[in-house]
Amino acid sequence: MERIRFLTGRLARRSLENVLTGMAPAPFEWDVVDIGIQVAGLMTADMIGRRVERPEGIDRILVPGRCRGDLSALSERYGIPVERGPDDLKDLPAYFRRSDRAVDLSRYDIELFAEIVDAPRLTVDAILARASVHRENGADVIDLGCLPETPFPHLEESIHALKGNGFAVSVDSVDSGELVRGGRAGADYLLSLTIDTLWVADEVASTPILIPREPTDEASLYDAIDAMAARGRRFLADSILDPLPFGLAAALARYLRLRARYPETQIFIGIGNVTELTEADTSGMNALLLGIATELRASAILTTEVSAHARRAVREADVARRIMYAAREAQALPAGFSPDLMTVHDKHPFPDSAHEIAETARAIRDPSYRVQVSADGLHVYNRDGHHVARDPFALYPHLALAGDAGHAFYLGVELARAEIAWQLGKRYVQDRPLDWGCAVAREPQDLTAWHAPGPTLAKPPADA
Repeated sequence: MERIRFLTGRLARRSLENVLTGMAPAPFEWDVVDIGIQVAGLMTADMIGRRVERPEGIDRILVPGRCRGDLSALSERYGIPVERGPDDLKDLPAYFRRSDRAVDLSRYDIELFAEIVDAPRLTVDAILARASVHRENGADVIDLGCLPETPFPHLEESIHALKGNGFAVSVDSVDSGELVRGGRAGADYLLSLTIDTLWVADEVASTPILIPREPTDEASLYDAIDAMAARGRRFLADSILDPLPFGLAAALARYLRLRARYPETQIFIGIGNVTELTEADTSGMNALLLGIATELRASAILTTEVSAHARRAVREADVARRIMYAAREAQALPAGFSPDLMTVHDKHPFPDSAHEIAETARAIRDPSYRVQVSADGLHVYNRDGHHVARDPFALYPHLALAGDAGHAFYLGVELARAEIAWQLGKRYVQDRPLDWGCAVAREPQDLTAWHAPGPTLAKPPADA
């Protein structure tokens, strides 16, 4: 059986041992080594190298997730893997469950179309800039949305520019003339053709997306599918997803009938009617919609970012298609693959109980303030006391911050984060921003580099 050594600090040792004991029967043997620091989160690779001897009879060393420095050098020195565990030791059980089931989120089988809905009103450079953001967020195809009765004289130029920069392009218009122009300019896809406009597909090489004359006219969609199949041309079929409460359930039934009638046909689903037209957070909607698309074995979806509340829809759809693909392939529920769609709440927001925090507070012997959150509220403590409240203003009188504007500002920021975390049920970690999943672009973090000084430690400007 594998034997793992866990490195920690004095304050966390008992909690770590309790967590590991609670995992019994664990699929490994373990021991815990306190390397002689108080706070495990301040551990560095250099510190480990100075304080930890080459272990005997150990197969792997696990260090805290926020340990900074080059662990590969330690692995080479010790001759065994030295790895970072989760940021919070309470997440160790989930960490080992995930490692037992390899999670590969690099794969998906649904193409993601991202529409630029006001393309005729944008310059070519603005279209390229918007397309670049969509591609960074996961889009495979940039859809140029044409507007009724709005000239698009630079349609061809826009397509050429996008293609020249490596983008796949679709043109979305109710004007057959614009579709022909887009196809002749090199668009990869055309949205959308009915049985009455299939002649457009005969004029160009672009792959058409077929729709019914009206959403409920399924027969006309089937006629278009049969006609394109007879031509031997590739196409995608879209039954049209109606918004709530104007026929979403009926639309889903149409997609099910489409799949049953044409098991091999590539299905296309435009999900913006739901995400854009429902005033609710889009991360959950995208999870559900991409789950449905995955069950239908759809080939592509189209999303938009028009409303401000849907401004991360492309990124959310990209995450969702990967999670749902992995879940389907593993024949597992879509849980435990990624927390990126948990944007507002966390599954385990309060890893430490009020009792555990109080135990830690009693062991503190220095004046630095610690901030933690439990289900009871906000905890602030140092050697001089431990205070709990649900309102940060109730804590301020207990903090000896007179004349120390820097630390007053710092604690104000941390307590504001802690209050938000407590109110929403999110994980709070001191000195770190709240994690909003894929709702916010994350700055890349290099744990091999040293952390820059915090703002309260930085020197003030010379004229301050």
